[in-house]
Amino acid sequence: MTDLSKATNGFKIGAVCVSSRFHPSRAEAVQAWMDEHHGEGPVHVVFHPSSFDKSGHFAGDDQTRADAFVDYANDPRIHAIWFARGGYGSCRIAESVIPRLNEVARSKRYLGYSDAGSLLAALYKAGFPHVAHGPMASDAVRNDETAQGALAWLVTGQTPWLEPSLATDPRPAVAFNLTVLDQLLGTPLEPDLTGHVLMLEDVSEAAYRIDRMMFHLTSQPSMRRLAGIRAGRFTDVTPNEPDFGLTPEEIVQHWCERSGIPYLGPADIAHDRNNKVVPFGPR
Repeated sequence: MTDLSKATNGFKIGAVCVSSRFHPSRAEAVQAWMDEHHGEGPVHVVFHPSSFDKSGHFAGDDQTRADAFVDYANDPRIHAIWFARGGYGSCRIAESVIPRLNEVARSKRYLGYSDAGSLLAALYKAGFPHVAHGPMASDAVRNDETAQGALAWLVTGQTPWLEPSLATDPRPAVAFNLTVLDQLLGTPLEPDLTGHVLMLEDVSEAAYRIDRMMFHLTSQPSMRRLAGIRAGRFTDVTPNEPDFGLTPEEIVQHWCERSGIPYLGPADIAHDRNNKVVPFGPR
């Protein structure tokens, strides 16, 4: 793994684990992918040393993970932040780290999805201009095109790996894991999404749970100010007995119709190798 003290040249992307444990072998696989595709090129991925700490479920305790995120976000030697993986835990630190971030942190790009959505929401609410839902560092070994698309956005702010509807819809957009966003509603981390297109995805949830979360989400006055909702892919849906009778996309459409929020069709985001990048805010 690249040593920050030795990576003096080029564009340095800081990978930080703010949620569940991250195994060193996974970081080694990401670094091997970088070596194969970028060699000694101008782009380096540097994993924060605390990414491999262990504290129960988490990659280090709350203070350790918060300090690691602030350390790399505020460091002028790091040019962008790539969340290492999801799992659970970023909501435990998100509110505390925002006041600690400086202007260097504000200028950087931040990319992740799934549990990292709690921090993405907090950053976006705080006015950070370069925040996006998209593949994480651990996804770099899933599919070359996925990783290259993510790196392109982190380095330049532009990528061919963009969610397709963004090319024709000029309205501001955001994307979240449904479970994560549903839990953020009414908390200090919830951003104002008035006039935004909201894209939703999830993984390993039963249809009835997707239905319950969509009921709760679309019932919120803040969500009824959305420009509309798009349904990403809901992967590995757990069995429902008896069969629920609606697909996840049909569930999203149902609650949009009941709440008066426009349903805008599918979105190309998911917990899979084809998960596209969705920069938050105006195009």
